[in-house]
Amino acid sequence: MPDIDPEERRVRIAELLLRLRRVGITDQRVVSAIEAVPRDVFVEAETRSEAYAERALPIECGQTISAPVIVGMMTMALDPQVEDRILEIGTGSGYQAAVLAKLSSHVYTIDRFRTLVSTAESRFKTLRLDNITTAASDGTEGWPEHAPFDKIVVTAAADAVPQALFDQLRTGGILVAPVGPPSGVQQLKRFVRTEAGVKETILADVRFVPLIPGVAERL
Repeated sequence: MPDIDPEERRVRIAELLLRLRRVGITDQRVVSAIEAVPRDVFVEAETRSEAYAERALPIECGQTISAPVIVGMMTMALDPQVEDRILEIGTGSGYQAAVLAKLSSHVYTIDRFRTLVSTAESRFKTLRLDNITTAASDGTEGWPEHAPFDKIVVTAAADAVPQALFDQLRTGGILVAPVGPPSGVQQLKRFVRTEAGVKETILADVRFVPLIPGVAERL
């Protein structure tokens, strides 16, 4: 399928921004970042016509790109600031990392699938996003070489957030992740690390692919 016509893309992005505002994604910085990242660049050719639809779409390696409202909700909950160094667990299509790169100093993103990392790198290069560092690695272990992080976002679900991620979050930092059974409905949670411990807030019911330890052998 050919690329989306620029005028059609403009119309679809405008419709997307209206949907985001209707459901409470009102942080103008977040809205502007989503506006600046063409979502159709991050989907497979056969689903490009649905790139701006309000649903998750399949990508390579049996993974998905989250629905636009979920990306907006997670980004707003993370409250990215221009000086932030952000760790993303689950690169996937690269879309969430691209949005965060518009809002922060640097994004470090990990995926267990080398194919996804390679494809995302190509997309980042196309969009001239040079403040993203990638790795094919075990996301449950975080990225200790670059810790501590100001913010961490996890785009796959587990029964509990790996302790290694909390250990790599600075005091005052924010972590956003889906928590719950990988095969069922999870709760999207926002965690804030304080001197006294970790405080959590439930944001919404969601469905994400499972967070799996290790690195995929073939992909």
